[in-house]
Amino acid sequence: MTYTDAYDRPIQYLRVSVTDRCNLRCVYCMPEEGVPRLAHEHILRYEEIVRVVRVAVEMGFVHIRLTGGEPLVRQGIVDLVAELAAIPGLDDLSMTTNGMLLRHYAAPLAQAGLRRVNLSLDTLRPERFHSLTRRGRLEDVLEGRRAALAAGLRPVKVNTVVIRGLNDDEVVDLARLTLQPDWHIRFIEVMPLGAGGDWAGDGVVPSAEIRARIEEALGVLLPAEGDGAGPARYYRLPGGAGTVGFISPVTDHFCHACNRLRLTADGRLLPCLLSDAAIDLRAALRGGADDEALRDLFRQAIIAKPRGHHLAEAFSPPHRSMSQIGG
Repeated sequence: MTYTDAYDRPIQYLRVSVTDRCNLRCVYCMPEEGVPRLAHEHILRYEEIVRVVRVAVEMGFVHIRLTGGEPLVRQGIVDLVAELAAIPGLDDLSMTTNGMLLRHYAAPLAQAGLRRVNLSLDTLRPERFHSLTRRGRLEDVLEGRRAALAAGLRPVKVNTVVIRGLNDDEVVDLARLTLQPDWHIRFIEVMPLGAGGDWAGDGVVPSAEIRARIEEALGVLLPAEGDGAGPARYYRLPGGAGTVGFISPVTDHFCHACNRLRLTADGRLLPCLLSDAAIDLRAALRGGADDEALRDLFRQAIIAKPRGHHLAEAFSPPHRSMSQIGG
């Protein structure tokens, strides 16, 4: 059975944040000193996450994505993946990571049952990478990507947040990589969340502009198939073996096809990324709620999904940063 929301959208995708902590400090995500950390007792325990995901899968959720913060900084993440992968009916278990630790974890994650990963990579220049992340090494991410491919975590999709004046001069270089096999680049418009609010307005490079730059340099993009679970629109360069994707939350939002809920690390179930509306699953879990009570909370979240956000209009961003929400 698949549940639909008030606008007849089937809701089948749950993004699960396993931690609010991150080993980078990307300039568009959080301040250099980071954000206040959640107390350990406020973070969902692994057995609680497994229970929530099991209930979700029984309700028709078939796509589960683990996020953070940075999911690989949480101890025991491979064991969690193994438990989730064993849930009957779960078709697709994936992870979004910044890739800094992936070279160490790719093989164990694949053996545990992870299907694929998305990597964050906003530049191909080592010095700029360190400047944007405030502490990272580009080569660590590239090594992580190679390790993921070697472990069979395919496709490895690369997420690039494009910000005018910071890295928009690299969109052609990044797109050119997709002429090679196994390169899948997705260009994302910066959203006004957390430190990203500093680039709201003039910092946003519309997807249409990014596409025009790529086509002027590399040729007209041809439609390509994506995985169908996310908001990206996919294309190929002439002769390209990989794909170029565009995610346009500001200029051409995808709310009409939104199929997801989000679970924060502290157990809040969010109907929408860009809203403070939340349902407290942690209190229910620790208050003795049975599975039917959890299903009822999921149904409440599904019905509460708004028709769409208002990023292109007057907009009050949620109080949580992207790292606290789970992207």
